[in-house]
Amino acid sequence: MTDRSSVRSTLLKTSRSFTYSPLRTAMPSLKEDEASLRPSPASVDKPPLTTEVAIDTTAESAASGHISAFEESHTVHYRSFKRRWFGLVALMLLNFVSSWAWLTFAPISSIVADFFSLSSETPVNWLSTVILFTYLVGSVPSAITLNRYGVKVSMLTSAVLLIIGSWVRVAGVKCRDGRGSFGVLIFGQIIVGLGQPFSLNAPSYYSDMWFTSKSRVSANALASLSNPLGGAIGQLVSPAFVSQTNQFSNMVLWVSIIATILCLPAIFIPARPPCPPCPSSAVAKFPLKKSVRLLLTNRRFMIIFFVFAILVGFFNAFSSLINQIMEPYGYTSDQAGYAGAILIVAGLVFSAILSPILDRLHTFLLAIQIQVPIIAVCYICLIFTQTENKQLIGPYIVSGVLGASSFSLLPLALEWVQEQVFPVSPELTSSILWAGGNLVGGIFIVVMDALKYGSNQGSPPQNMKRSLIFEAVVAGVTIPLPFLLGNKNMTRNRRVELDEHESSSYSSEQTGEEG
Repeated sequence: MTDRSSVRSTLLKTSRSFTYSPLRTAMPSLKEDEASLRPSPASVDKPPLTTEVAIDTTAESAASGHISAFEESHTVHYRSFKRRWFGLVALMLLNFVSSWAWLTFAPISSIVADFFSLSSETPVNWLSTVILFTYLVGSVPSAITLNRYGVKVSMLTSAVLLIIGSWVRVAGVKCRDGRGSFGVLIFGQIIVGLGQPFSLNAPSYYSDMWFTSKSRVSANALASLSNPLGGAIGQLVSPAFVSQTNQFSNMVLWVSIIATILCLPAIFIPARPPCPPCPSSAVAKFPLKKSVRLLLTNRRFMIIFFVFAILVGFFNAFSSLINQIMEPYGYTSDQAGYAGAILIVAGLVFSAILSPILDRLHTFLLAIQIQVPIIAVCYICLIFTQTENKQLIGPYIVSGVLGASSFSLLPLALEWVQEQVFPVSPELTSSILWAGGNLVGGIFIVVMDALKYGSNQGSPPQNMKRSLIFEAVVAGVTIPLPFLLGNKNMTRNRRVELDEHESSSYSSEQTGEEG
């Protein structure tokens, strides 16, 4: 039997075998490149308790920064750690806070306009839109921070910016003897927008570093979907606590106090696991420049980018404008807030059910091809759900279906695209996708606001039916796009294959749990 030193020597000689040829349009079967993926099982005995792997620690691989935690030794013990859940909760709280700040003012747009003596609600829309556009400014620094300094530094940066932005918002409503300054409030929103990408771009990176292929979709779902959960709370809390103009400034103060408390756990998260949870986590990721070049020439990534950008953009726009969509027909701010809450709660519940199932079955592409057409149909139905008899069944049902399909698609798309382009850096793929969604969302808000009927136009006046038609037409364009991605025989879940192949090559999977 080959001894341990012989095993290590054999694996070190094949350290390059970890690197996939990751971006081929026509993917071969696993059998065709299995030999280049891992050393032959026949050449390596199966150690009973420890897996020794060869990590590529050349300068090119080290430049990615992703596996610096695992470069000290060529011996890697695969193990999951319970502490990963604490970091995940801290990341969830940051995304929760950033989204609550984003939609604090949308459900009470008329009250905000009255408080600042604005001529219309259009400037209030910019309180949401400015965060979406500012997100783009922070996307590149957040990707670089994640790549070079890791998730802890990125989360701390997000926490600091969110806290500062929250208290600048308080200054914006409390200054000038309580009359407030809309410009200062906008500036606070800009700071919040700069902090958001440092946490919202992190889930794919965090799940890749801390979780195995059997739980990454669920982990990404928890971290990513806490963002719209914050939006749901904003949809409910703002109209519940602000029914008159004189209550507005105190609501902003209390939101800032809560946001500060929720950001504090980011201080205590671990920077990285002591060892990777599975083989795919230990693989050196491509440097950022090489990753960008490969992504921009990858057909599947570009298709997902357009689908993700359009649907996330419309979700952001609809969430921001739902109050203005429903109020012209006689619905109250509370009823519009309930529709927004149903949108998000239904999404969270369905994602909680679907994500663990997909973690086991790995049928990512099939789920995408089912959900995208459902989302597009929901946007078509929204044209007809608001009526002057103020019936609530239509808006609430469509909101629930739209939320369930949209929410579950978010982590699914983020994880599936990473499976296709592995070992491209996960922080880069998520940064590009989220930046596209926020950019398009900001543009859609501006366009939909421009399509809104004036105070003396439309039936009823100021309705947004033209905006909803625009939304439906553009969303309908996405229906055929997922089917251009191919089928399960044409695509590969690369990280899943690597982890499954590795576990089948040894007598035990070696993913025990520690504190």
